[in-house]
Amino acid sequence: MTQTAITSSPSMTAKETTQLPLPPQKEQEAELEIYARFMRHLRHVPNSRMEIKVLSAIQFIADMLDYSDAHISKLLVEMGLRAPRMAFPAEYLRFADRALMRNEWAIGGPTPALLELKSYWDGIGEDRFAAFKGGFPLIAEDAYV
Repeated sequence: MTQTAITSSPSMTAKETTQLPLPPQKEQEAELEIYARFMRHLRHVPNSRMEIKVLSAIQFIADMLDYSDAHISKLLVEMGLRAPRMAFPAEYLRFADRALMRNEWAIGGPTPALLELKSYWDGIGEDRFAAFKGGFPLIAEDAYV
């Protein structure tokens, strides 16, 4: 099976694509439900930027199924989702950065899917030292007061 690649805008190069996940291979109801809802919601997000669509779909599925954003992101990455760092919630990025600082064989180390995601990030030119910076831009609650 091949993965579908969708570009965020017509001016983007083939190198800057988002690879959507494939359906789970095993008959696992929870993962299949997450995949189906993610793909369904992705089409309905009213935004032209693919990163925003992916983030919105992840957050929607997490809220709907009462899972954490990081758990939904992890499952989708294991199914083959490859997207820029901006498309993932801060909670998942913290998890990924901490896991990538460990060896593959260490407890809490990166999974093969996470290593592939890191390779994808390196390929599209994401900041290689983002894990050491540790800060994720979030909107403060008092920003609109």
